[in-house]
Amino acid sequence: MNYLAIDTSGFHLTVIAKGDRGEYTYYNEDCSLRHSVELMPAIDKALAGANLKKEEVDVFCCCLGPGSFTGIRIGVATAKAFGYALKKKVLGVTSFDCIAYNRITENVMALVDARHGHVYAAGYKAGTVSVEPSFVSVESLNGYSSEYTFAASSEIEGVRTEKISLAEGFRAAVESKLSQASDDVEVLYPLYIRKSQAEEGR
Repeated sequence: MNYLAIDTSGFHLTVIAKGDRGEYTYYNEDCSLRHSVELMPAIDKALAGANLKKEEVDVFCCCLGPGSFTGIRIGVATAKAFGYALKKKVLGVTSFDCIAYNRITENVMALVDARHGHVYAAGYKAGTVSVEPSFVSVESLNGYSSEYTFAASSEIEGVRTEKISLAEGFRAAVESKLSQASDDVEVLYPLYIRKSQAEEGR
């Protein structure tokens, strides 16, 4: 199944294009949250690298978060726009999926740094969510340390984590879930576990 997958949920930018004639992964570890500028050129480069036309894509995928509020909106809006315009299926995966699917056979607590002594966390056992996504303090993770390996894409102060590859985890998550792709474009919506700092200040 041909797919185009984009992850704009953090400082990084990942675009993966895969089809019958090839595949290509574009990865920028730090695009300085300039997703609105860099995303479309990256998509063009990935499609060309995979020798794939956008009309030949069967599923448009994106990362739903948690992560950068603006980045997530850009990724979701782009995948939905392609789905609507080309009448193709869509698929969403989470930032937790992108982390946990690097360690698919293990018990993994996927962590996303929320700063100020807090993280977004979700537990996985053999690729299945075992602890629902939540916003928790770093201290509260101690209760999971005997059962789960902590994994993240970057260092988190106060937590000993295994650093994983976001691009490879993203690819693994997308390919594992392709059968769940939907004709309903509206199934794509950002995963916001808590309000943005601006919203909380209102």
